[in-house]
Amino acid sequence: MVVAAALAGCGGGNDKDNQSDLPAAPENIEFSTPTFKDGGAIPAANTCDGAGKPPTIVWRALPAGAIELVLVVEDPDASDGTFTHWTAWGISASTGAGLAPEGQFPAGLKEGKNSAGKVGWTPPCPPKGDDAHHYTFSLYALDKGLTLEPGASPEAVTAVLKGALGRGTFTGTYQRAS
Repeated sequence: MVVAAALAGCGGGNDKDNQSDLPAAPENIEFSTPTFKDGGAIPAANTCDGAGKPPTIVWRALPAGAIELVLVVEDPDASDGTFTHWTAWGISASTGAGLAPEGQFPAGLKEGKNSAGKVGWTPPCPPKGDDAHHYTFSLYALDKGLTLEPGASPEAVTAVLKGALGRGTFTGTYQRAS
């Protein structure tokens, strides 16, 4: 079902003018994945052509005053505009550094709806024949805890990111065989 939702919602087109609506914030969080290099190809295991699990993510060097972290994963290359693959919040900044193997966060995590209308992660699944799509992973640090309910829309999550203390990003690409 997740694959069908991803196929339905992450259409092709490769309109490079598609832009994220995520607000700007100081780029002061070290945010990465050991699964692929920034700008590199996402392994098929993390897509609809494999197990579809999210990649492991790592963060360090959070800004002073950070209380909660918010994760947003988007594909700006989708034909219908930016496709949100995942929103998650309730990630405590108290440790100052963290690791989420295959998207497994500590207790307290809440997830929002993605652009496929489902709650949680929707793996990359661009249409066959499209050029590689770009998937931007963004982690924001906030100076407050959020009161968003689980299942919040991507727009509701984006709205609470204004005024963030910092952010870190990395990008992966994926292209399906024709």
